[in-house]
Amino acid sequence: MLTLILGGARSGKSRLAQRLAAQAARVAYIATAQVNHNVEMAARIERHRAERPNSWWTIEEPIDLACAVERAANQAEAIIVDCLTIWLSNLFFQHRDGAPQQVENCMRKQLEKIAAVARSCHLILVSNELGCGTVPEPALTRAFRDAQGLLNQWAAEAADDVVLTVAGLPMYLKTHTA
Repeated sequence: MLTLILGGARSGKSRLAQRLAAQAARVAYIATAQVNHNVEMAARIERHRAERPNSWWTIEEPIDLACAVERAANQAEAIIVDCLTIWLSNLFFQHRDGAPQQVENCMRKQLEKIAAVARSCHLILVSNELGCGTVPEPALTRAFRDAQGLLNQWAAEAADDVVLTVAGLPMYLKTHTA
């Protein structure tokens, strides 16, 4: 089963993902963030680590998300990917000298592999909803926002359940029929 959890910053996305995954005996948590000498990011990563049970297996993978998900699926009943937005940011940085199409092709291919894994376990993807604000002026920011919107659409299409979190409250946009 594939669940996509969307929402704004500090909307309760990660907390909901952890609640859903806690129902499984073996949980893998795939973290996409990198510290990169960023004190604020280091504190955020540490807070997320402290909120997770010690029994959960953590994989830190900033780029090759599909490989990390496939590896985790061999041992986990539930997998949390937190988050697709940071992963996309990492892809943008990796392909900073290339065309936006390279990023889109990479994220599309990886998302197809990731979605296939959801047949064997509960896969929970966490992602930010960035399309509710004004159109940003810098071209790079617009390209990122647009790519994030495509990524969320593709993930939602593949997902069994899609949940939007606002103020810690889940709103189910799509639910599977079992």
